Amino acid sequence: MATSLVITSGKGGVGKSTTAANLGTALALMNKRVCMIDLDIGLRNLDVIMGLSNRIIYDIVDVVMGRARLHQALIKDKRFDDKLYLLPAAQNTVKNIISPMNVVDIVNQLRPDFDFILLDCPAGIEQGFQNAIAGADGAIVICTPEIPSVSDADRVVGLLEQREMKLAPRLIINRINRSLMNEGNTMDVDEITKHLSIGLLGIVFEDSNVILASNQGTPIVMNPDYNASQGYRNIARRILGESVPLMTLKEHKPGLFERLFGKRSRKH
Repeated sequence: MATSLVITSGKGGVGKSTTAANLGTALALMNKRVCMIDLDIGLRNLDVIMGLSNRIIYDIVDVVMGRARLHQALIKDKRFDDKLYLLPAAQNTVKNIISPMNVVDIVNQLRPDFDFILLDCPAGIEQGFQNAIAGADGAIVICTPEIPSVSDADRVVGLLEQREMKLAPRLIINRINRSLMNEGNTMDVDEITKHLSIGLLGIVFEDSNVILASNQGTPIVMNPDYNASQGYRNIARRILGESVPLMTLKEHKPGLFERLFGKRSRKH
């Protein structure tokens, strides 16, 4: 039976959909069956990040309105055999067309066939937020190291705690700029976690390759060489219960020899 996790933040533009896409992909790469549900009704972009837009025939509203069965609306990502699926949001429709009970019903239908269900929550704390959290066993809260983002995340944490989910909410700090954080020009990891008072699931560094990957419809986690990819992969491992140390915040500063001659491996 699947564990359902809502990915939320309160604030828009902090990387919720990117996180959903990359965590879903990372878990699929670790041989878990995952279904991602885009609940950003009227906008939707999870399909774009995943490169699946041209395969959409039906969406979640079609399922709720009885125009399609759930299995007809699910899109299988062929890159991952039978491991990764997407239920897309609807475009050009009103946001309140589906209810929390609709989401609960869909999640419960999916549970027997998957290990994880990731609910991509729209921005804000209104109807879309209520729909997304209704079907969730737990929550992953996304914030960036900026005061407005942390403030919005704090509001969301309070609402999640009132709901008393099965699993305690956990935090991902996204788009960390090492230089700014090390110089004290943004909130640091300890400050953020103490302020929000929830467990830290992981950190992801600022990486311009995330934008390039999203534009190409290929989640960055598929390329293990990038910092952001490693961050998402580590988070997926923690979701599965592994103990994985945080990536270091300290930047590598080359010494004089390395600056003059470049980094060389020692031969033994």
